[in-house]
Amino acid sequence: MSSLSQPEVISLGCRLNIAESETIRSLLGNRDVVVVNSCAVTNAAVKQTRAAIRKARRARPDATLAVTGCAAQIDPASFAAMPEVDRVIGNSDKLLPEAWAAPNALIVRDMARVTEIAPHLAVATDQSRAFVEVQNGCDHRCTFCAIPFGRGPSRSAPAGAVIEAIERAVASGKNEVVLTGVDLTSYGHDLPGQPTLGSLVERILSRTTLPRLRLSSIDAPEIDDRLFALFTEEARVMPHLHLSLQAGDDMILKRMKRRHARADAVRLVERLKTARPEIAIGADLIAGFPTEDDAMAANSLALIDDCDIVHAHIFPYSPRAGTPAARMPQVAPEVRRDRAARLRDVAAARKVAWLRSLIGTTQQVLVEAPGDRGRTESFAEVRLPTPVRAELVEARAPTEAPSPRPSTSSGRTVGHLATVVVAGATENYLTGIPA
Repeated sequence: MSSLSQPEVISLGCRLNIAESETIRSLLGNRDVVVVNSCAVTNAAVKQTRAAIRKARRARPDATLAVTGCAAQIDPASFAAMPEVDRVIGNSDKLLPEAWAAPNALIVRDMARVTEIAPHLAVATDQSRAFVEVQNGCDHRCTFCAIPFGRGPSRSAPAGAVIEAIERAVASGKNEVVLTGVDLTSYGHDLPGQPTLGSLVERILSRTTLPRLRLSSIDAPEIDDRLFALFTEEARVMPHLHLSLQAGDDMILKRMKRRHARADAVRLVERLKTARPEIAIGADLIAGFPTEDDAMAANSLALIDDCDIVHAHIFPYSPRAGTPAARMPQVAPEVRRDRAARLRDVAAARKVAWLRSLIGTTQQVLVEAPGDRGRTESFAEVRLPTPVRAELVEARAPTEAPSPRPSTSSGRTVGHLATVVVAGATENYLTGIPA
């Protein structure tokens, strides 16, 4: 069979989609099929999905082309009407073998009625780390968000299944696992005994030898004392916390139907960094939400410094059909874009200052392809002058001689942990030398 007839999965959007795309690929066998796993978080994401479909059809004119993911789940008819598309499969069925074996052109169920999690436990691996889905769906109804329509109610994977997936990842040589979900901190409310995300993390740490555990986006109000202690006291839990903040003005937060106030976010970050100063804060922020005036925008702008946000994801507000925010008085598109640009400028300056503060420090770096770059525990990118292989070395000051000690994974170019001395910083990444 030629390489052109091999199955292909094109993944757009979040880490959860990346994990699910890996599972989809494993279900396709040797079918001559292209799958576009779509995103619906913004109108721009839907537009990118349509562009990916057209590009895929041009590249593979004879393949079966299927569309799945959130955009396809929310608006299946519009994708089924595209001449390039042969099949549309909803989020509820995209991880089921029978869906890909069936001849149906349209398989989309009502996500509001989906309650099972077992078929949705997905694991994806790149050369360096594994992404393990522990939760799917969302029970909250933020006024701007269409994702609950695409993902359905919150549901959790049993801890035993999660631990088994992580044990397999560790056995295959992975040194880092990222827990993913749509609303990660809602984990466990639907399981017997109602375990929490904190209890899941504790079990992972006690039952596995995983060196590095990272969590994807967290909803700030749901960080309880147990999870807080893990972030601040457990060395194997990475000092990198990405918060779903969305805005820094109380009135906008209220109109978004968020469950925290500005002061709550600032206080949380102050507590985290007091307990573990090296924690790096990331956040999602929306610019130009309906009714946002200049003073409200200024409050969000100031939040970047007030919460020491060094990993910022900035989005101009995008009105999603069927959401309450789409019916609110809208901010002009050009104003949204301008406010987003200003947020990005301030966030970039904050990141540069943070990166420069790391010069001269010694960092443990998870080496990524092609072997000359990687990520620190706080998720700063580090670039190296030449590829490094799997050789762990003792930490040292820049003037001391290295003392290498071979690891069990000796010889690997990526996926291992390397000790690196940070020599410099650019606007976006660190430069370093192996210790």
